[in-house]
Amino acid sequence: MAETDGESVRTESQAGEELYLSELSPEQLRALIRDTSNAVSTLKAETEMFEKFYKRLDPKELTPAAPSEASGSHQDFIQMRSRRRSKSRSTISERLLTLSVDQKCELVQRELEETSEKVQRDSDNTEHILQSYKATIEEAEIRSSEIKKVKYEFERDIGRASVSNKKGEVVNPDKVLRYMEEKMLARDSLVDKLRLKNAALKIQKKKLQMQLKQKEEMGEVLNEVDFQQLKIENAQFLERIDERNQDLLQLKLTTGDTLQVLNSYKKRLQNTMVESVHLAKEISVRNEILQKIELETVQVEQERAKAESLNKKLRKQLSDYRVPDVLQYVQEKMEQEELEKNVRAWERKVEIAELSLRTQRRKWEQIKTASLTPEYEQLYGEQ
Repeated sequence: MAETDGESVRTESQAGEELYLSELSPEQLRALIRDTSNAVSTLKAETEMFEKFYKRLDPKELTPAAPSEASGSHQDFIQMRSRRRSKSRSTISERLLTLSVDQKCELVQRELEETSEKVQRDSDNTEHILQSYKATIEEAEIRSSEIKKVKYEFERDIGRASVSNKKGEVVNPDKVLRYMEEKMLARDSLVDKLRLKNAALKIQKKKLQMQLKQKEEMGEVLNEVDFQQLKIENAQFLERIDERNQDLLQLKLTTGDTLQVLNSYKKRLQNTMVESVHLAKEISVRNEILQKIELETVQVEQERAKAESLNKKLRKQLSDYRVPDVLQYVQEKMEQEELEKNVRAWERKVEIAELSLRTQRRKWEQIKTASLTPEYEQLYGEQ
């Protein structure tokens, strides 16, 4: 019976709508279509919002409606059916049951609260993710600077030594192993320091949590304004930390440049020391030569003094010398020539005597050798 009444109502409503639409002009139909589409989009938004609200409701709140409410809804449906038969434009938008204004306000208020809570959660999650990314970037920068520092130290201690070996010499592996062991020991000490620092931070965290718990028990919980103030101060401190990190990175780069300059000065100092040793040896050699020259100078001075004394003596003799007469000079010259002739005659005689002496010695040697032969002995034995 109810189905028959429903079908009759739908048939009458469709007939009334067709009669109403047939009486409208094309412009009115277009306006009606536009209004209907706007109403449909509004109803879709309301429906989606109501679905979200319905999904968030507790199943205990979903109680069945009272009979009076059901009869009231039936009466409203009958009144709606009577309205559909009218030719006004408001009959089309009132075909379905809608929520009241208070219910819509409550629904919107609940949706707004949920949206604000979701936005707050998303903001907190975003802030957490952003802080995590900042920490990751800072850690990556620190790791990059450490890698650059380790690379520079390895090239300074090991790499340049291997490059400087121009004659094909092999780098000492013990040096590389010792370098690696030193780095591992330094890394282990750093890990121990960080572990101790982490333990100290955990203890500090527990203390702060205990203090916060005590404040919560005593009713001294921070409000929203204090949290905002703490966030602002935290942002300021983070900016200062970033500035200090940038300054630290700049100082590390400056330290690297300073180490390069220091190495160049060390190299120059080493070259200067080698040159100083060479110059010291050369100075010692020059000092020895200077001592020899001084000794020679003393000897020359002595010889010069002797020569001066001799020169003075000769000059004195020359000053006391008196030239002889011409006749005396001629006579002495003649005597000199006569003496020279006698000397040459005696030298000739000596040469002749030496020649005869050699001849006699030769004969004597022959006689001695002949006296030693057996024939000579037989000859003199028979006699």
